[in-house]
Amino acid sequence: MKVNTISEKIIAFKWPIIVLVSVLTLVLGLQIRNLRIDADVLSSLPDSDPDALLMRQIGQNFGGNRMGIVILETDNIYRTEVIEHIRILTDTIERIDGISSVSSLSNIINIKGGDSGIEIGQLVDEYKLPETEEEFNLLRENIQSNAMYKGSIVSEDETSCLIVFTLQDDANVNVVAQQVIDKTTALELPEKLYYIGSPMLITYIAQLMKKDLSGLLPVALILIALILFVSFRTWNGVILPLLTAIVSIIWTLGLMALLGFSMSMISNNIPMILLAVGSAYAIHVVNRIQLLQNQGNPFPVKAALSYVMIPVILAAVTTAIGFVSFIFGAYLEMIKEFGIFTAVGTFVACLLSIFFVPAILEVSGRKLKRGEVSESARNEILQNKAWSDRFLRPLKSFLMKHPKQILVTWCLVILFSLFGIFFIKRSVDIQDYFKKGNPTRQAERIMVEKFGGTKPVFVHFRGNMQDPWVLNTMMRASAYMEESPDIYTSMSVAKLIAEINLAITGNREVPGEEDMIQQLWFLLDGNEVMQRFVNEDLTEGIIISKFKSPDNKSKKEFAAYMQKFIDSNSKEECEIQITGMPFVDITMDQSLVNSQIGSISIAIVFVILIVGLILRSLKSGVYAALPIIAAILILFGLMGLTGISLNMATVLVASVALGIGIDYSIHVISHFNQAYAYTEDLDHAIDEAVIVSGRAIVINVISVSAGFLVLVFSEMVPLQYFGILIAISMFSSSFGALTMLPAILILSKKKSNPEKKKIKEKS
Repeated sequence: MKVNTISEKIIAFKWPIIVLVSVLTLVLGLQIRNLRIDADVLSSLPDSDPDALLMRQIGQNFGGNRMGIVILETDNIYRTEVIEHIRILTDTIERIDGISSVSSLSNIINIKGGDSGIEIGQLVDEYKLPETEEEFNLLRENIQSNAMYKGSIVSEDETSCLIVFTLQDDANVNVVAQQVIDKTTALELPEKLYYIGSPMLITYIAQLMKKDLSGLLPVALILIALILFVSFRTWNGVILPLLTAIVSIIWTLGLMALLGFSMSMISNNIPMILLAVGSAYAIHVVNRIQLLQNQGNPFPVKAALSYVMIPVILAAVTTAIGFVSFIFGAYLEMIKEFGIFTAVGTFVACLLSIFFVPAILEVSGRKLKRGEVSESARNEILQNKAWSDRFLRPLKSFLMKHPKQILVTWCLVILFSLFGIFFIKRSVDIQDYFKKGNPTRQAERIMVEKFGGTKPVFVHFRGNMQDPWVLNTMMRASAYMEESPDIYTSMSVAKLIAEINLAITGNREVPGEEDMIQQLWFLLDGNEVMQRFVNEDLTEGIIISKFKSPDNKSKKEFAAYMQKFIDSNSKEECEIQITGMPFVDITMDQSLVNSQIGSISIAIVFVILIVGLILRSLKSGVYAALPIIAAILILFGLMGLTGISLNMATVLVASVALGIGIDYSIHVISHFNQAYAYTEDLDHAIDEAVIVSGRAIVINVISVSAGFLVLVFSEMVPLQYFGILIAISMFSSSFGALTMLPAILILSKKKSNPEKKKIKEKS
């Protein structure tokens, strides 16, 4: 079907189009209230990853792997009122639905021997709290003499204490974590309370996401509206681009809710990106229609669609490819979901720009006398001339005179950017999401300095948990781990057995006979702490520890260090595996590189092929891709030179920049080819590409970059950088489309038509 035929159908069915869009917007808009926010990275880990799979299995078999921590900080832990407050906190958390276990100074297991035999009870008697100095000295001695508790429950400087809780595997993380915060805060204890651990971080990020969506998106909309009004000076030029963006956001979020997907810390960016994409397509359509109206064209909508329909569709397809490319090489499921739904939103915005926007303009335009140039149109023509005279026409003149110098300048900028790329750093630490003064940063500092870190490590053993060789292997593994500078202490059932044996024989070791182990085991049977270390049929057990360093190099060194132990000690009767957040972080870190290289490479190749296919020239596809490739290189070079790390948010920037930025090149090269095919006049073709398309590009860049720069006020640090980098990439890709691309086209045409060049020079 020809473009003119489609244009006629849009005009003929304008009212059904408007009604259909309105109904679908209402239906999908009602679905948004069912959209959940889920900032949990663990739930987004792929089942294909062995570390992620083992973590899930540990969560199912050992009472959950989602550990939260409440840090109580005071001047001295060893005071009666402080111990009482720890007990109150522990009891309060225990009563919350979804909590599987709580450990603290007030309920932790204590093993001691005496004349009457072995006694296994609690370190602190909740009915008789220590009061005298002698009782506190005994408590201090019991903690410091136990390797499992020293520095893991009470800090060595005696100013901080931990209340560690584990969520049930099927618990709603956000709900439970929020209840922990609300109920412990409501106690109004005099000590300082800090919250850390994956459940608390997930909840904090979810809160920040809600705050950003409700606060920053409206600000961006208002800012873009003001810029569009200054640019177009008509209500249609303001309302229609924003309406297109808003409807595409509603449809996309509504579909997410309808299909059962959640809003993640990555898909949180979808509304802002669709605000850019949705308004960009509509800006080009509105710009062309208004231009033809100002020129007195009797059928401005139909004529405009014949110009912009193919470029807009082409831009949408290539933009969607940039987003869909996240499916290839992305480690986290949330990144894949982001790519899919952003691509869906892009197509929605494209369809709205081609069908809905012209239908609205056709309805509103019927009030004007066609073929007649109104007073507002004359003002618009004068405004267009002002735009041209001030910036675009001098640019076009410079392009025609100095195309080689422009390309040389771009080559120098690219070389400088390549130098910066070698300094790019990577980070997968979720703590980087928070500002430096945020309480979670303070909690992380306390955990690293006083308790050996926050990242859980699990060493998994499969075998007979009452076998002396298996338990002794666990003891050796613990000792081996604790030699690492990033592991402070560890806990396991083997250590509990060794502690009981110490109370009986005076030796902190696992007995050499299974019968003796079974007798000691009987003393621990029924204690709730056992479910954290062994499964019900005693065929699996784990060592639990915490990793200190956030540095990825340290994580890799620890992984290699532990693998040596596993390789030399894992046997059929005692299979050993290790997992935890440091190991997940290693895979995530590598995936940042793989997904970045893979997604960009795939996107660029497909962009070149599709643009070349639609424009019937592979050379045109290559030309269109060059400015955005340059913009991406500048982006990475800037990240390296300024120290902005590649993380879960900034890894999206290059593909998003490619998806949005390629639009500028497509509009320039499409209008150039179209004008050159009609007139074979190079000067006129460059005029059409730079002056006409340039105006829409400049308006889009200024308005949407301003919208993205609103993210500078986000509470999440990576999103601040995301907004800045997207704005920079949009400026560089648009500038490339208006300078590098025309320079290439000028030199290409002059080279292919030397005779015309001579005639032009003589004239």
